[in-house]
Amino acid sequence: MLWQNNTNIMATIIDEYCEAFDGLFLRIIVTAKDRDTLEKTAICATALPSTVVGRSEAGIEKYLDESQSPDGRPGAIIQIWVNYSKNAISSLGYEASLRIRQGILVIPTTRIFNALESEDKLDIMPSVGYCGDGFEEEKQVIFGSKTYNMIDIPLMMPGFMIERHLGYKKGIMGGNIWYLCKDEKSALEAGKRAVEELKKMDNVICPFEICSAGSKVGSITAEKYKGSQKGEDYSKIGPTTNHLYCPQLKNKIENSLVPETVKSIPEIVINGATLDDIKKAMKKCIDCTVDIEGVESISCGNYGGNLGKYKIYLKDL
Repeated sequence: MLWQNNTNIMATIIDEYCEAFDGLFLRIIVTAKDRDTLEKTAICATALPSTVVGRSEAGIEKYLDESQSPDGRPGAIIQIWVNYSKNAISSLGYEASLRIRQGILVIPTTRIFNALESEDKLDIMPSVGYCGDGFEEEKQVIFGSKTYNMIDIPLMMPGFMIERHLGYKKGIMGGNIWYLCKDEKSALEAGKRAVEELKKMDNVICPFEICSAGSKVGSITAEKYKGSQKGEDYSKIGPTTNHLYCPQLKNKIENSLVPETVKSIPEIVINGATLDDIKKAMKKCIDCTVDIEGVESISCGNYGGNLGKYKIYLKDL
């Protein structure tokens, strides 16, 4: 299947589907006194996506100017996600508290506001408010024309406040797009363009931004040496390299799926509030990169239906 835009460049759209799955997420607004501090905070709070090892992942949805944020200061919308399970609510509360306490609270002048309309809310007092060691104070604070129920935590540099109740919802994780590129230059250009375009959208994040390591389910080495110490060591590592799509292995393994001319395959992973948000984001990733010279084809990753219940076919986008 080919996509023809208004240039002379065509990229092949592989007739493939990506496999997405359920997650649980918070959506918050972080503000700070100035843009530099805000950007540092947003990066600190969302770094290290790690749901693949049973923790949380996060991303910056978009930045807000002073007129868009609750308190008239520079702001950023951040999402924090965990995999959906019977323990997802407690896991989300714990993981979010770690990112808030170590990535936001410790940075001067920051505040946190809820940014998700939901009947389900986390009470953040026990996991974050108690950082005040009994000196924390719950208060009604007016910003603009709205009153917020905030927790004021006294610190060595005063000013940190967080809205006490943060909304959470079920969403969709694992939407993705792969760019099969002839070189590193075109791979980075495609990845950067996709990430920038997605930051213009509401309700979606790229937790890895440009990801160089598309993983797979299971480990061939763990299976090969099953029952031995080596097999056990590899099984503990979690998701391993997707060897079938690893360009540097294409001449070393017999079953490589990397085309001869492809030397780099970046992945854009997408989490979204709804399935429709994921589909729109994936389509945008196709539309904004299809004319890049060196992007030979566009595909996506799946695990043969073993990971998630949502199948999103590129041909339908």
